[in-house]
Amino acid sequence: MTNDNTSLTQITADALQRLTAKQAAREEALRLSREVIRNASVAIRAAHRNEMEQAKAMVKSTRKLVKTSRELLSSHPDLYFMGFTQDAQKEYVEAEAVCAFITDMPLPGPDSLGVEVAPYLNGLAEAASELRRYILDLLRRDEDARCEELMAKMDEVYSMMLVMDFPDGVTGGLRRTTDALRAVLERTRGDLTLLLRQRRLERRLAEQEK
Repeated sequence: MTNDNTSLTQITADALQRLTAKQAAREEALRLSREVIRNASVAIRAAHRNEMEQAKAMVKSTRKLVKTSRELLSSHPDLYFMGFTQDAQKEYVEAEAVCAFITDMPLPGPDSLGVEVAPYLNGLAEAASELRRYILDLLRRDEDARCEELMAKMDEVYSMMLVMDFPDGVTGGLRRTTDALRAVLERTRGDLTLLLRQRRLERRLAEQEK
């Protein structure tokens, strides 16, 4: 009986130690995830303002946070795949992709960013949707050619997402993200086509008046 009591005491102490460590890791990972999401949002806003140095610096610091979070939870895979880490990775990927699209730089893959495939794909799709806002700003500045280039990127991302025909449990709800991208893409294409036709007509009328 004494041996059983001693054994239970040891098991209790060990369980408390492990769960305390897990709880500490969870709290820190949550903090890091919130910081990643906040930084990614700041980076995207800076990119829309064409403050690319600030955007790149913020993305770089966010990349370190994502790496720290991944390493922190390496011994807690149940926490790593609980959802909040993937949400943060998705926002980080969105910031990376928006900066790459706007600066016309190569798009980094999930392995180079240190993220899982599902949040990568969702972040990439949301970045393509985010280009609508940038395209509308370009339209106001009469940068028609650049608008068409970014529309082509949106189309490429959408075509890529259509290939990913897997259950939502595997892709992290990518089907919903893809549907949202399709709606944004159609609206943006309609707005762009209408304005480009209007400008061509205005140029023809101006030429005839001359």
